[in-house]
Amino acid sequence: MTRLRSLPMLSTVDIDCPYCGEPITLAIDASAGAQTYIEDCAVCCRPITVVLDIDDDGEPDVRVQSESDT
Repeated sequence: MTRLRSLPMLSTVDIDCPYCGEPITLAIDASAGAQTYIEDCAVCCRPITVVLDIDDDGEPDVRVQSESDT
């Protein structure tokens, strides 16, 4: 489940780590457009690939992947 909360110029998204399954909150900056970057899990410290796309309505769509998924 993806849940977005708006902050000035930033949003947060709640995701489950693809490695340990723990819920974590990521801060995302959709003002830069679509992007892919690595962020470490705050619980297990493994590298999560974050894929941020912007839909036709300008809303962010976030997907996360493990190293083996990329």
